[in-house]
Amino acid sequence: MSISVKDLGFSYGSHDVLRGLTFDIPDGCLVNVLGPNGVGKSTLFRCILGLNRGYSGSVTVNGKDLARLTVKERAREVSYIPQSHAPVYDYEVLDVVLMATGSDLKMLSNPGCSQQRRAYEALERVGIAQLAHRQYTHISGGEQQLVLIARALAQNARTIVMDEPTSALDYGNTVRVLACVRQLAREGLSIVQSTHNPDHAFLYADRTLVLRDGKLDAYGSPRDVITAELIGGLYDMDVEICSLHGDRVRVCVPSSEIPE
Repeated sequence: MSISVKDLGFSYGSHDVLRGLTFDIPDGCLVNVLGPNGVGKSTLFRCILGLNRGYSGSVTVNGKDLARLTVKERAREVSYIPQSHAPVYDYEVLDVVLMATGSDLKMLSNPGCSQQRRAYEALERVGIAQLAHRQYTHISGGEQQLVLIARALAQNARTIVMDEPTSALDYGNTVRVLACVRQLAREGLSIVQSTHNPDHAFLYADRTLVLRDGKLDAYGSPRDVITAELIGGLYDMDVEICSLHGDRVRVCVPSSEIPE
C-alpha cells in the first residue's frame, strides 16, 4: 500500500478535527477527498505529509512510518501540491521544477546533469517541455499548475498529495490538469486530492473518500459512494445523480436549480 492510515486523530487544542480515520490507498490509485469546508481535509493532508506532528494513530507511506522519517526522507516518499502558490521570484519554469530535486543533493551543492535531465523529463511527462525557459510568473494559471505537478514528479516520490489543485482554474485548464493527474495514476503513482466537485470524482477518480465532522463517512468507488443522499447530507441541499452516455458518466445536479 502507498498510504496506510490507522485510527488517525488530530486536535487543535481541545478541538478535535480528525477522529479515528482508517483507510488504505494502493499504488496506482487516484483518490478524491470530498467534504464541506472545515471537516478536516487539509488537516488530514498535513498529517499525511508529516507537517502536523502531534497526531494519534499511525500514518505509513510506502511501508515507512511517517513519524520516524526525517524531512529529507519524507521528501523521497511523498510530494505536495498546495491549493495556492504565490511565487516571489521570477524563476524560469525549469528552475522551479529543479527545486524539487534538493533531497538528492548535499548542502551547498548545485544540481547536476542527472537532476537537470529529471526536471526536463518531468516537464515532458506533463506535456509542457516547451515552457522550460519561460518565466514562471508569465505563464497561465493552468500552466503553472502543470509546472507544480512536474515539480512533484521531479521529486521522485511515489505518492502525491494535492489540495484542491483546480480551485482557481478555468474549465479548460481544469480538464487538462485532471486528465494529466489521472494519467499519472495510470502510470503507477498514488495520488490523493481534495475537491468540492463530485463530478470530478465521477469522471476521474478510482476511489472517493468522504469526510464528515472529522470522521470517515464513506470510502470506495465513486459510483458506490456518491449518492444523492450523501451529497445532500454533506452540503445541505437536494440533488439528483444523473446518468449519461449509457451510464459511462454520472453528474450531480442541484434539484432546486432545475427550471420548471
